[in-house]
Amino acid sequence: QVQLVESGGGLVQAGASLRLSCAASGPSFGSYSMGWFRQAPGKERVFVSFIRWTGDYTYYSDSVKGRFTMSRDNAKNTVYLQMNSLKPEDTAVYYCAAQFRSWHAVEKSDYDYWGQGTQVTVSS
Repeated sequence: QVQLVESGGGLVQAGASLRLSCAASGPSFGSYSMGWFRQAPGKERVFVSFIRWTGDYTYYSDSVKGRFTMSRDNAKNTVYLQMNSLKPEDTAVYYCAAQFRSWHAVEKSDYDYWGQGTQVTVSS
């Protein structure tokens, strides 16, 4: 069983940066691929980014590619989402998710474990 806790959200102005963290507890974090999703008010939860358990492969949605960077520190059981050049349309609750040894996972149904989310609000 993996438990995930997100942090780092907040209220920022357009163009600013934020770094989200997702701390994991449970065995074998290094064997889990991780994803970030977001859910804006009244909308479905959508994929943002993915990092393979090996740490050598990342994948991003087109809406964040070039602005967001996902990374992991297995020694700290933590994944990060560095968000630069934030836009008002990035406003959402951000969730991290975990899936055991997934090569590429972009659907909500691909993941077995979810955090509670952290709010990111970008003002114009």
